[in-house]
Amino acid sequence: DYARRLRRKAPSKDDVWHLDEVAVRINGRRCWLWRAVDQDGYVLDEIVQTRRNTKAARRLLIRLLKKQGLSPKRIVTDKLRSYSAARRQVMPDIEHRSHKGLNNRAENSHLPFRKRERIRQGFRSIGSLQHFVSVFSAIRNLFVPSRSNRSATQIRTHRLNAMAEWKAAALQIA
Repeated sequence: DYARRLRRKAPSKDDVWHLDEVAVRINGRRCWLWRAVDQDGYVLDEIVQTRRNTKAARRLLIRLLKKQGLSPKRIVTDKLRSYSAARRQVMPDIEHRSHKGLNNRAENSHLPFRKRERIRQGFRSIGSLQHFVSVFSAIRNLFVPSRSNRSATQIRTHRLNAMAEWKAAALQIA
């Protein structure tokens, strides 16, 4: 419920989406966490799936379009061919770039998740992982400022505003 309230107040998203997937072990079974990030490092959406194919990539794109309401100007991915096939089916007019170094924004967005995963010592079910990433990304988007050059005063102001939003969301739930 916190995540839903915080996401409602989220700023408008940029027109470049970085998409990536990462393998996650759940009780010895490999699943895939598919993530979409905008050009400032803001996590747009995450979805856990058991497959790493065109159908899974298409599901991520459809879910993103429903949530965002707008299609991006460009999609940046790694070289997984499932993204190209899914984009051709869902958004054929959108520019797609896939190159080794272009997708570092999405690759780096996995790092905070991996850190929390190690602390939690893994996940026990797909549902618990999906719940965790939805809440974790909403809270992280709120408290961590965008990756632009900002002064210390601007960062402090951002964090104070984030804390005020957090308290307001907590009061509405309580």
